[in-house]
Amino acid sequence: MEVIIIKILKIVELFGGIGAVRKAIINLQIPYKVIDYVEIDKNCVKSYNKLYQENYQPKSVIDYELPNEKIDILMHGSPCQDFSRVGLQKGGEKGSGTRSSLLFETIRIIEHAKHKPKWVIWENVKGVLDKNMRAAFFYYLAEMNRLGYETKYQLLNAKDFGIPQNRERIFAISYLGENNFDFNHLEKKEKKAINEFLEVDCSDKYIVKQASMLKYIQDDKSNKKFKGRLNIVQEFCYTISTKQMRIPNAGIVDLKNGKYRYLTERECFRLMGFSDNDFNKLREIYPEKENKTSSILYKQAGNSIVVDVLEVILKEIFKNKIQLLE
Repeated sequence: MEVIIIKILKIVELFGGIGAVRKAIINLQIPYKVIDYVEIDKNCVKSYNKLYQENYQPKSVIDYELPNEKIDILMHGSPCQDFSRVGLQKGGEKGSGTRSSLLFETIRIIEHAKHKPKWVIWENVKGVLDKNMRAAFFYYLAEMNRLGYETKYQLLNAKDFGIPQNRERIFAISYLGENNFDFNHLEKKEKKAINEFLEVDCSDKYIVKQASMLKYIQDDKSNKKFKGRLNIVQEFCYTISTKQMRIPNAGIVDLKNGKYRYLTERECFRLMGFSDNDFNKLREIYPEKENKTSSILYKQAGNSIVVDVLEVILKEIFKNKIQLLE
């Protein structure tokens, strides 16, 4: 496998969200240049611009074409809603019209590119491997193979890489040519204590008050009004979702006084690998309101990718496959 010698890492972010891969590259102190960023959610674009001092506008991957430049890494975290086990499980087969089928826009984009990216990284929920939805995923692998890519994939859990969040996601790492990427070489880290991520004093607006949830917590399993999953955060939280207040999949915090609270927006960002400085920047554009939480910030955290997992993936890519000129 050839070693790519570069002066600066050139990346493209499709379905770019709030730029988790860019954050990982910054944390690793890798010289980089974003060739393009594509995201249709106007609030995500607003947050991305604030975090990285950019001036992008919302745009869709549909009909998008890559710039005529060489690209080292293309990152695409396409929509997961139709693959998710907690959703309607419509799947993402090509031509189905579901949001998750936008995955195949990436295939079109690469196929039309004058310069195909050397590496392509895709992340999504583990539901893509379920029996009723895996056809779309394996078709994606076949299409990448047709375009000259060899792909390695594996389920990775954030809590194996230092973050106390039980978040399993599939990562597919494709290389244009023979792919020597080895998931077994990823640097595992003992998860940090959950208390390092939790705030000490929180507003009463985070207190659990929904009657159906309280009955469920009190072991009334016959309670049929609450349909979600409700765990008490202990050594780690569970998967942070986009609607943390209404469907607190990540779990709730026991205040030890007969009361429980939801995770705060800041805690969710910490548990996705973003710093308090990052969150403070976003608070400037989404100011805290006295009796109301931010559905926008919860959604952006839940839809993002854990930065720490991307860091170890990039380290493995760089270890033997990409070298930077001094």
